[in-house]
Amino acid sequence: MSTSITGSRSTAEMLRWSTLALNGLLIALVLCWTLSSGLSGNRALLALFLTLPLWAPIRGFIRSDRRTYAWATLCVIPYFVLGLTESVANPHGRLWSGACLALALLLFVALITFLRATRPR
Repeated sequence: MSTSITGSRSTAEMLRWSTLALNGLLIALVLCWTLSSGLSGNRALLALFLTLPLWAPIRGFIRSDRRTYAWATLCVIPYFVLGLTESVANPHGRLWSGACLALALLLFVALITFLRATRPR
């Protein structure tokens, strides 16, 4: 029985780190995407505003707070919608939007997988 607990802890730890990494990658992608057309005060403010929902759950991710993982799934949905909308509406930005769409989907799956792996029995 202790091996399954140890195994689930290591799985949860791996999922926690992958969630943190995917969240950081999505933040970096949105920042680069927003600032790729030039650096200005307005663009920097827009980049900060666009990434704000991704900064909010980081403290809870580090602490492995299950409630944070649950509500953070709602923070990922706008980036999925952004990537989907931009891939349809802006043919020149399909590389950025495809990457945003993929990272948002991977982050969403990682969050749900963490919640399933750490649910109380």
